[in-house]
Amino acid sequence: MKLSSQIKPISYLKAHAAEIVRTLGDQPEPLIITQNGEAKAVMQDIDSYEQMQETVALLKILALGSRQIEAGQVQPAADVVARLRERRRDR
Repeated sequence: MKLSSQIKPISYLKAHAAEIVRTLGDQPEPLIITQNGEAKAVMQDIDSYEQMQETVALLKILALGSRQIEAGQVQPAADVVARLRERRRDR
């Protein structure tokens, strides 16, 4: 489905709220709500939202890792594993 078909004015949302909520789960595309001709809000089903949040979290972790590599804040995996084993043994 084309994104352009998923753009609706706020008056459409007001008149068809129940129908929109029902159909959001059936389609993965978000619904863009406009007000005075400008995009103002995005509606999407909860599963798509949760998946997007998980994706964003993973991308943040990858970006942090990349910054740490660039800054030279890395250690050999064998050293880290050895330290973790020592900690566990000391408990």
